[in-house]
Amino acid sequence: MRTKEVRLIVMVWIIVGWSSCMGRFVVEKNNLRVTSPESIRGVYECALGNFGVPQYGGSMSGAVLYPKANQKACKNFDGFDISFRSRVAGLPTFVLVDRGDCYFTLKAWNAQRAGAATILVADNRPEQLITMDAPEDETTDADYLQNITIPSALVSRSLGSAIKTAIAHGEPVHISLDWRKALPHPNDRVAYELWTNSNDECGPKCDAQIQFLKRFKGAAQILEKGGYTRFTPHYITWYCPEAFLASRQCKSQCINGGRYCAPDPEQDFSRGYNGKDVIVQNLRQACFFRVTNESGKPWLWWDYVTDFAIRCPMKEEKYNKKCADQVIHSLGVDVKKIDQCIGDIEANTENPVLKEEQHAQVGKGSRGDVTMLPTIVINNRQYRGKLQRSAVLKALCSGFRETTEPPNCLTEDIETNECLQNNGGCWEDKTTNISACRDTFRGRVCQCPIVQGVKFLGDGYTHCEASGALRCGINNGGCWKQTQMGKTYSACRDDHSKGCKCPPGFKGDGLKDCQDVNECEEKTACQCRDCKCKNTWGSYECSCSGSLLYIREHDICISTDKDARGDVSWGVIWIIFMGLGAAALGAYTIYKYRIRTYMDSEIRAIMAQYMPLDNNPNGQPSSQLEL
Repeated sequence: MRTKEVRLIVMVWIIVGWSSCMGRFVVEKNNLRVTSPESIRGVYECALGNFGVPQYGGSMSGAVLYPKANQKACKNFDGFDISFRSRVAGLPTFVLVDRGDCYFTLKAWNAQRAGAATILVADNRPEQLITMDAPEDETTDADYLQNITIPSALVSRSLGSAIKTAIAHGEPVHISLDWRKALPHPNDRVAYELWTNSNDECGPKCDAQIQFLKRFKGAAQILEKGGYTRFTPHYITWYCPEAFLASRQCKSQCINGGRYCAPDPEQDFSRGYNGKDVIVQNLRQACFFRVTNESGKPWLWWDYVTDFAIRCPMKEEKYNKKCADQVIHSLGVDVKKIDQCIGDIEANTENPVLKEEQHAQVGKGSRGDVTMLPTIVINNRQYRGKLQRSAVLKALCSGFRETTEPPNCLTEDIETNECLQNNGGCWEDKTTNISACRDTFRGRVCQCPIVQGVKFLGDGYTHCEASGALRCGINNGGCWKQTQMGKTYSACRDDHSKGCKCPPGFKGDGLKDCQDVNECEEKTACQCRDCKCKNTWGSYECSCSGSLLYIREHDICISTDKDARGDVSWGVIWIIFMGLGAAALGAYTIYKYRIRTYMDSEIRAIMAQYMPLDNNPNGQPSSQLEL
C-alpha cells in the first residue's frame, strides 16, 4: 500500500480514537512583564513555544526591537543588513515579528542567527493563545530544528500592536520574561512522565529521542535513586475502528482484537516491521518498568530502553522478543515476570497495562491530552522546549520547592551560583567561613544555617546567632573569649540557648568585650579587718597580716600562733567528741527500740500457739496441744 494510504488509515485511527475521548489540548503559558513605557506597563500572558530552550526556573530582561524589513522573519536577516546583537553592557535583544507565511521554527532560527536573545511572535488574529509547534513534515529544510536554542513566546495581537505603536513613537520597550512559575513546585519531590516509543525507524524524531534517552539516563537514574523524583514512562496507543477490524492493515498493526494499535514504523505495509511489533515492544517496556518498580529499582528502565535501542535495532532485524529477553536477562530481571505481565496478545480481551495507558493519555487537571511523541509532563504540566538533556534537567529542577533541589540542579552547567558574589548580600562570618547564603536553582535565599548540629537564629541578612547546647563549639558562639597567663575565660555558656554573658570577675557586653572587674577597688572582696587585697585578671587574691590565716569562704582572718592553735585544737576536739557521743546515743536508742519491738513480736507469736491472748475475741486458744 502506498505511503499516502497508510497515513490515511493512521489519521482515521487518531480522529476516531480521540474524538471518543473528547481530547483536550492545554496551552502552557508563562508571564511577560512590560516595564516600560508607562502606557503599556503591566503583566501579560504569553504561550511557550514547543521548540528552543525555555529558561525554566529563570527570568530574562531585554529591549524589544521590531524590524523595519522582513517583519515576518521568514528570510535570513543578513540579506536586509539587520542585526539584533546587543552592544557591550547593553540589554539583550527581544525581536518582535509577525505571525504568518512560514513556520514558527523558521522565524526563531532566523532571529537567532541575527543575534536575538528571544523571539516574540505577535498573533495576527484576535484569538486565544496557541502553542507554537515544530513542523510535522520531515523535510531536509527542517534540519535547523535541533539547533534552535533561544526561547520563544507567542503574544496576543493587541499586545503586539501596542508594542509596535510604542516603538514607532520612539519609546523604548523593555520586557521581562519570567519562567519561574511556568511549572508548579509544590514540594521536595518532582513527578514526571515521558511519553515515548520503542520504534527506531521514524526518521529524525526517533533518532533524537534515542539520543536523548542515552544522554539523560545518568541524570535520571541519580535523581531516582536519591528519591528526588518519581518517574513513569508511558506509551501512546490507538484502537482500530470497528469498520476496519477485518482488514489486513488492522490485523498487522494491532493486538488484542484491534484494541491497541500503532502506525507502521516505515509507513509501508509491504516491508519491514509492523505496528503490531511496535505495540508488543512498547508493552514489554511498560511491563519491564512495572516489574522493576515493584522490586524497588525503577531506574533499571533507562538501562533497558537504551540497551535495547543499541542491541536490537530494526535495521539489523533484531527488533524481536529473543533480543529483548537477552537484554532483560543481562540486567538481572526475571523474564517470566515480564511475560506474565504482557499476557496473551492474541486474545480478544482487554490488556490491563495498555488499558491503563490509554486512560493516562486523557488530560487531567492542568495537563492536556497527550497526542504527540515524545512528550514530557512535569508536575502535571507539559514541558515545552527542546528534547535536550540540559533543557529537560532545567525544567525538572524548576519543579522542586526552593532549597530542596538535588545536587544535580546546582552544577555550573545548569545554574549560576549567586552566593559567589558578595555572598549574595546575606550574613556571613568570615572567621569560621559560615554563611547564610544558600544557593538555589531559581536564585538564592538568605537563611541562617545549621552547622554541626548547631542552629543559627536570625534574619539571615544582617544577623545570625548560634543557639542550643553545642553552640560554644563553633566560634565560641560568637561571644568574647580571651586567654592570659595560661587562663582562659569565655562569655559563652552552653546552658544558655542564646546570648553572651561575661563570666564572674568580668563586666561588658559579652559579645565583643569583657573587662576585668577590680574587686579590691570596688570593695567586693577582702573586707575583713586584717585582710589585704590584690587584684588579678578575672579574680583576686586575699591575704592576712602577720601569722593570720585567711578563710575565703567566710572572708575572715584567724590566728595561727601556738596558744591560739591549742585553744582552737581543743575546741575542735571537744566538738568532735560531743558529736560522736550524740551520734552513739542516738544509734543506741534506735537499736534498743528495734530489738525490743522485734522480741515482743516473736514472744507474742510463740505464746499465741499455746494460750489465748487478749486479742482473741472468743477467748479460745489458737491451737491445742496434743499430749
